[in-house]
Amino acid sequence: MRKPELNYPDAERLAGVELLHGYEVTDPYRWLEDAGDPRTRAWQGAQDELWFTQAAGLPGRYRFRTRVAALSAVGITSTPTWRGNRQFFLRRSAGQQHPVLYQVDPDGPERLLIDPAQQDPSGRTTLDHWQPSPDGRLLAFQLSQGGEQSVLRVLDVDSGEIVDGPIDRCRYSPVAWLADGKSFYFVRSRRLTLHRIGRSDDVEVLPDEASYGLEISADGRWLTISATVADRNDIWLADLSGPDFAPVVVQQGLDARTAAAVGADGRLYVATTLGAPAGRICVGDPRQPGAEHWTELVGEEPGAPVSHLALLDGVLLVGRTRHALSELTAYDPLTGERLHEVGLPGLGTVGELSTRPDGGHEAWFSYTDSVTPPSIHRYDARTGQVTPWAGQARSVPDVEARQVTYHSRDGTPIRMVVLGRPGSGGPRPTILYGYGGFGLSLTPSYSAFALAWVEAGGLFATANLRGGGEQGDDWHRAGVLGSKQTVIDDFLAAAEALVAGGWTAPDRLGICGESNGGLLVGAALTQRPELFAAAVCSAPVLDMVRYQRSGLGHAWVGEYGSADDPAQLAALLSYSPYHRVAPVDYPAVLLTVFGADTRVDPLHARKMCAALQHATTGARPILLRYEAGAGHLPDGVDRGVGLAADLLAFLASHTGLDP
Repeated sequence: MRKPELNYPDAERLAGVELLHGYEVTDPYRWLEDAGDPRTRAWQGAQDELWFTQAAGLPGRYRFRTRVAALSAVGITSTPTWRGNRQFFLRRSAGQQHPVLYQVDPDGPERLLIDPAQQDPSGRTTLDHWQPSPDGRLLAFQLSQGGEQSVLRVLDVDSGEIVDGPIDRCRYSPVAWLADGKSFYFVRSRRLTLHRIGRSDDVEVLPDEASYGLEISADGRWLTISATVADRNDIWLADLSGPDFAPVVVQQGLDARTAAAVGADGRLYVATTLGAPAGRICVGDPRQPGAEHWTELVGEEPGAPVSHLALLDGVLLVGRTRHALSELTAYDPLTGERLHEVGLPGLGTVGELSTRPDGGHEAWFSYTDSVTPPSIHRYDARTGQVTPWAGQARSVPDVEARQVTYHSRDGTPIRMVVLGRPGSGGPRPTILYGYGGFGLSLTPSYSAFALAWVEAGGLFATANLRGGGEQGDDWHRAGVLGSKQTVIDDFLAAAEALVAGGWTAPDRLGICGESNGGLLVGAALTQRPELFAAAVCSAPVLDMVRYQRSGLGHAWVGEYGSADDPAQLAALLSYSPYHRVAPVDYPAVLLTVFGADTRVDPLHARKMCAALQHATTGARPILLRYEAGAGHLPDGVDRGVGLAADLLAFLASHTGLDP
């Protein structure tokens, strides 16, 4: 096929080869890494013009925007957070950009506490995190504006006045209030810090930088500190009743992921993968919190990783994910005896799970599935019954979900969920979506993006690849470091299974992925370009030789490996999408990036776009969609609707779907 008449912007190809650990590595577009370089700015401006011209001619773009907006217009409420009888919760009503924080006293009206839209009508401000004090009179909250920087302030709930802050450099920082309600621990610049209300002399209590998590017992005595290290974590427990801050090791240097907290009954509860890749529940004495003192309470169920843990009066609730579907089970907290299964609204996903700080007999959880927007349900431990709490069902397109099992290249069975309108035959235009990394599980969830595609007559398939967490730690580790090709093989096998099963055909198959999923799509399209008609890479990681030099890349070495290690460099080069670009007929490709993305630098997409535009021998377009001032992924309904409509219209145009 001949080259497309798209007049791609000129991009100088630098000559030369860099020798790394004996490997010859080419990088002809390294100059595009510098966003401030006048050449880069001119090239990006030309790419913008090209995208705008092409986007304007995409059939169905505005219809998709209308349908995605309508399907997104659902009210969403969070599980309640309790402080005594005072309740806090988030709600986003239909048409609102971002959730709004409310507070309710017994028999009192709802009070609006924080509405990001009131502070910034542009929709660029988001409420990232919030935590009430033990008595519910103060609220620590974090807002970010125009990207990914966050500022913490403290609100007097009764008066509505700001009484402390701003405190910067603490995006998504956990907050652990002390029992006095006048001070809290939080994380600033990746260091654990003690802050006292109204004072500026913050104290760094741990010197090392880390991705810390914090949990404090209901009585304010025991502080659990977790530090993530690659795919494991270290944990300490601090007794705050004494004069000194002296955390004691719970787990350190062990190859396991563990969550620990002291319950209202005074016992230490631990959910751990130590000796159990799918997780088990142990108990211990907080005065001797080390792993050698734990006693197993609820054993591992292989293939069904633990996802939730909550202590109520006389009941221990344990959540698991089995074959990507959620389960909730009630156990006796003293004996570990299984009491009953908690009835869920359907085959879907349990999200948040909350209780009162001192236990009680109630728990609240969110539920969603492929056709059900998130809703909140209340579980009563006295009766074992589940009743609706907040949220309501709504009419959605008639959709049928089927879970399909196929086999990857090495024979491993992999599961995939395929959504479509019932009764229609194939092959049909199809989107295959995947992620396969960082232990993240792809479980059923309500997606206006997927439903708009299915409503228009397409199929939407989600593959549960290795590298994710659907079956526990072993499933994740089967797709990291030198085994990353396994994830790509799983994804390619999913595409082959869809074609072999008559669901779709290569000229009707599009693939889509975000962030690490963008890496997956980039690898798939460079290894098997003939298998796909179109590909969308959103905020992708694509240069695996230099990824750790930008954004949050340094934090991903445990997942991908490092080019500084000769053996790991060989594995990275074997699948690095940017380095595998060759002169072949590539599918239509749309790369989407965001100017304020501090996690994945847009440089990956710029370099890949230039390489593909130079190399492709076919007529299908290679395009770059750039959104200035936006963070890693859409942070508002309107932003999400516009992006989703563009992606769907692009994929429809190149897979034969007529919306």
